[in-house]
Amino acid sequence: MKTLAGRISLLSIGIAVLTSLLAGALALGLIRNSGASAAQRNLGRLADVAQSAAEGSNTVLEARRQVRSALAGLNVRLAYVRPNGRVLANNRLVKAAFRPDDVTNLLAGRALSATRSAAGNTVFLEGRPVAGRGGIVLVQKKADAVAPEKRALRRTGLALLIAGSLAGALGLLVAWRLARPLRRTAAAAHALAGGRRDVTLPAEGPAEVVEVSEAINGLAGALRQSEARQRHFLLSVSHDLRTPLTSLTGYAESLAEGVVPPEETARVGGVMLGEAQRLERLVGDLLDLARLGAQDFRVEFAPVDLTALVGAAAGAWANRCAGAGVEFRLDAPAGPLWVSSDANRLRQVLDGLFDNALRVTPAGAPIVLAARLEPGVAVVEVRDGGPGLADADLAVAFEQGALYERYRGVRQVGTGLGLAIVHGLVRRLGATIEAGHAPEGGARFTVRLPLLAVTS
Repeated sequence: MKTLAGRISLLSIGIAVLTSLLAGALALGLIRNSGASAAQRNLGRLADVAQSAAEGSNTVLEARRQVRSALAGLNVRLAYVRPNGRVLANNRLVKAAFRPDDVTNLLAGRALSATRSAAGNTVFLEGRPVAGRGGIVLVQKKADAVAPEKRALRRTGLALLIAGSLAGALGLLVAWRLARPLRRTAAAAHALAGGRRDVTLPAEGPAEVVEVSEAINGLAGALRQSEARQRHFLLSVSHDLRTPLTSLTGYAESLAEGVVPPEETARVGGVMLGEAQRLERLVGDLLDLARLGAQDFRVEFAPVDLTALVGAAAGAWANRCAGAGVEFRLDAPAGPLWVSSDANRLRQVLDGLFDNALRVTPAGAPIVLAARLEPGVAVVEVRDGGPGLADADLAVAFEQGALYERYRGVRQVGTGLGLAIVHGLVRRLGATIEAGHAPEGGARFTVRLPLLAVTS
């Protein structure tokens, strides 16, 4: 069977059958052994009774009558041994079982107890000396003695059969109860794969099944949240794409229809160029974000001097800050600071953080690019004197569009993808990044990189 319930059922039935067979074999051996031993002991007790009756009788005839009375209906054969050694037996089985040396032992006053084969039967033999009168011998077929054993075996077999049947039925019930929540879980997983997100499984059953149910419920909740964020993100991106496209379309129609005066052509062209560049930035960010999730995204690790890298970035940033009226400061060590990274990707991270800082930093406020050494890692940091982030913003700073939605219309915002791209790049570089509050009053973004070597 391919189903779990079927396999558990077969296993339960197999264990029940095997247990029954082993128990039956063990019971059979015990019953047989105990039956034979008990039959031999019972015959010995009868021999003791016959001995007492014979010794307590006044005459031989009276002794024989009492012994026969005691053995009536027991399927026990009787023989007598006279003091002269003659054996009185009118039964072929007794004659076959009794041996000459038995006569000698009885006349010598020794009791007999033996199991022998006689006339094709297994027999029990018990002999007792009778003082002054020779002895008596009792012989009984094993088949007659152990008849209760057969009844016990039949009852044991019936009990084992009933126990095996009950075990099989219980196995089927347990298998059904175990498989039922698993079937529910499979149905829930198929429903999730089919697009349903309202799937909820009851947390019942064994601990492992409850754990799986809770995992499925957690997955459904995560998918709901993720898809809601994706829909919100697509709506935001669609809005951002539509706005410059609307401007471009309007100005292009005006130019095509000739309603723009010649003296306004340069201004209209500048507006169209700005909107086109805005579109280009948004599309570029979307492409970067998509590439970060691709398996073939290339990162080439090599020794990188972090001091030289931030110095080169500072040369480009200083001019842009001067043009925006923003103060730029560089805080870097005097000597090289070697890290294992990709220089181009790391510069892309710094440029992304700088673009974000410059967009929100007002004229006269500072932007600081800092590099330093910490135990086991090299740190590069971008701080600004802008409006900064609230404590609640720090946890979602690198989520797509999270800060964009919070501050759109409140402060200058970009496409909502820049910090998400920076976060993805940092992870690809094997580094970490965190958002915080800067001493300059704005936001602080700290990147920690694997340290390759430190030279002074």
